[in-house]
Amino acid sequence: MKTWLTTALAVTLVTGGARAQQPSGAVDATLRRSDGEPVRLSHWRGKPVILFYEDKDSVRLNAPLKERLFALASERGLREAAWVVAVANLEKFNFFPARQIALSYVKDEEKKTGVPILVDLEGTLGADPWKLPMKTSNVLLLDAEGTVLYRYSGRMADKDMELFLALLARLVGVNLGTEEAHP
Repeated sequence: MKTWLTTALAVTLVTGGARAQQPSGAVDATLRRSDGEPVRLSHWRGKPVILFYEDKDSVRLNAPLKERLFALASERGLREAAWVVAVANLEKFNFFPARQIALSYVKDEEKKTGVPILVDLEGTLGADPWKLPMKTSNVLLLDAEGTVLYRYSGRMADKDMELFLALLARLVGVNLGTEEAHP
């Protein structure tokens, strides 16, 4: 049943402000931690993953979703139900001395938010199989196996936020108080 549900959700709910061909099956990529150590996104498998991929100019575009997710996690004790992974697109800062300044800023943001922030120095998530737009906010929801179920690029409208939250609620098995979310 779970496989059918996951497949049905993946087929019907992958969406986005900027549509692109979706990768099929589990996807992975090697990025870097803010300390420079390589890490694969598959490190976060086993739970749903909420992935934000943004450059410095788009980090506030989906602030309402981030605030709502934080509030729901706090109110409903859901901090352990899904991973939240932020990826900073630092491709345009991949030169000396800008790289070190950008990495220092990312480390400071990690401390403030308590969320790991990976860095993409080579434009990895803009290339196959991801093909994410590089100059906007991208929000993705991956299932526990690493399959992209939801993808949105740009500023998320309220109806799209509700759709995202409904899918997340189904994946973690709770009602998050959205219209579409029913356990």
